[in-house]
Amino acid sequence: MSQTAQAKPGQGKPGQGGKGRGPPVYGRGPPGADTSPKRPRREPEVEVWVPKTILGKKVDSGEITSIEEILESGARIQEAGIIKKLLPDLKSEVVDVGIIQRMTTNGQSTRFKAIVAAGNENGYLGIGQGKSKQMRIAIEKATNQAFLNINPIKMGCGSWECKCDQKHSVPFKVKGKGGSVTIEIIPAPRGLGLVAGGKIKRLLELAGLKDAWTTAKGSTPTMGSTSKAVLDCLRQTFSQG
Repeated sequence: MSQTAQAKPGQGKPGQGGKGRGPPVYGRGPPGADTSPKRPRREPEVEVWVPKTILGKKVDSGEITSIEEILESGARIQEAGIIKKLLPDLKSEVVDVGIIQRMTTNGQSTRFKAIVAAGNENGYLGIGQGKSKQMRIAIEKATNQAFLNINPIKMGCGSWECKCDQKHSVPFKVKGKGGSVTIEIIPAPRGLGLVAGGKIKRLLELAGLKDAWTTAKGSTPTMGSTSKAVLDCLRQTFSQG
């Protein structure tokens, strides 16, 4: 009998199957190695503003350097790029989104609705609304409208408990209405904070208020009416003051 042992069925050299087979190798290269080519990260495209109106060309050329000049002249702002250039610190935030459904002759039609607030937390606030079949486009429309609806807000200290010279609250009590919602903003002493609901509080923060009492009546969960009421309140601080 030969001294060389014959291989039994099921046995073989390592890597060739059988009990002596080595660890399996999947794909290309050793386990854990990623040899697939990676796609380069796509950088977001920066949209360049090209002014189309006479006012926009004056702002772009540097002839007008502040939004106060436009408000004093009474000119109408028709381009969101004007606001973005004069107020580069504006922040936009989605306040509310919803779905609009209606029956047509072709069946059920569905669209999205978005409400966006824009403010610099230092005396300016705007609110816009947009509708579209796509959520992204609805938000873009609402953001553009919020920039066009930017309003100045006069801040001060109208609280008899504080009587300081800092601009942390409203200068006097104001009341605004939007739809079925009525909101009243009352001056508060420094350090109290904003006594308001969640979304109303965020709108006041974007406007720049730090201390205030608020009362609200009506269907406040309807953010379309609530946001209009808040903006109506803050407009009065500038018009009455």
